[in-house]
Amino acid sequence: MSDKLIIGIDNGVTGTIACKDGNNVMFFLTPVKKEQNYVKKKDLINRVDVNELKLKLSSAMATAGKQPQECLAILERPLVNPTRFKATLSAIRALEATICVLESLNLPYMYIDSREWQREILPKGCEGEELKKVSADIGCRLYPQWAELIRKHKDADGLLIAHWGSLHF
Repeated sequence: MSDKLIIGIDNGVTGTIACKDGNNVMFFLTPVKKEQNYVKKKDLINRVDVNELKLKLSSAMATAGKQPQECLAILERPLVNPTRFKATLSAIRALEATICVLESLNLPYMYIDSREWQREILPKGCEGEELKKVSADIGCRLYPQWAELIRKHKDADGLLIAHWGSLHF
């Protein structure tokens, strides 16, 4: 078991974040705010609420009694697909905002491909939408105290990324 505070980040404005320190786990939706896009026509976008994210991560560090060097944030690589331009733009904006928060807290971070943590945590042969259901099922089994949020969100990816990290660091 890790002696670090492991922060699992399922990137994006619809993602989740978990902070795992041994058996103590904090799990929450990525804090976002909705606002008008930069274009002239009406177009609302979701953005990471950097102030709220910084407060939540600072609180997790304080609760765990950890300094930045005793933490590791693991970010799932964002979706980058030119055929899904708006989704890609949103993912890249979310990634940049999240990195800015991590840097402001002096937190070390690394990237992980979804397949890397899924290969160890999820059953073999799962694909597509099935991944979300299996993620939720396993998240509820491993962390029953977060079952309500997992079911509401429909996956436990941030939690399972932190779980994977706690097994490796």
